[in-house]
Amino acid sequence: MKNFFTIIGGMGTMATESYIHQLNLRTKAHKDQDYYNYTLVNHATVPDRTAFILDNTKPDPLPELIEDFKQYATLGPDFFTLPCNTAHYFYDELAKAVDVPILHMPKETVKEVGNRYPEARKVGLVATRGTIRDQIYDKEILAAGYELAKPSPAVQKMTDELIYDDIKEQDIVNGKLFHDLVAQMIKETGCDVVILGCTELSLAQEREPITDLPIVDSQSTLVDRTIQWANKTQK
Repeated sequence: MKNFFTIIGGMGTMATESYIHQLNLRTKAHKDQDYYNYTLVNHATVPDRTAFILDNTKPDPLPELIEDFKQYATLGPDFFTLPCNTAHYFYDELAKAVDVPILHMPKETVKEVGNRYPEARKVGLVATRGTIRDQIYDKEILAAGYELAKPSPAVQKMTDELIYDDIKEQDIVNGKLFHDLVAQMIKETGCDVVILGCTELSLAQEREPITDLPIVDSQSTLVDRTIQWANKTQK
């Protein structure tokens, strides 16, 4: 197969499934051949990214991720996507390991804030504790000239419950919890927009969509950028 991209997924699997679903739904297709060529790597056993970032004595995901990228780079994809925000903690090492471009989800998401909310000045972030700790979004938000708002312990607890207790453990989305944590984030911080900086939160947005609050969904943004990049080589 020529002219294809590779998705390094499985972190988690249901969130990756949501990414694929949205990618295919947004593809302008009227026959089989109109869909994009891609390979999907659902590497579900990659060690937990947040656990390692919070405690470096835990299993390190980087060696397995580097192995994935190197292995699938030999197939000759046009680019890679990595639908896991927290895994972008390792972006620089992964980019050095292969000669194939890798879409940078946090960077593209912050760009999308400017596209959708040009008047925004203060940007809030809800995500895993690993993403909050590793500051991958902080750098992009501050570099773009925004003020950054991070979740309070109460909002982080709600976020962790939704991501880990509900979605990862049971594949359920508590719509009220999801809507409440975003609303509370806005109320507590006064931010103009909230970034959904975890693909499990993106899954929640797919199943129980927020339509009345200013949000930018990182995985939805990655879907759009994937289509834009694929159109350059496949269409």
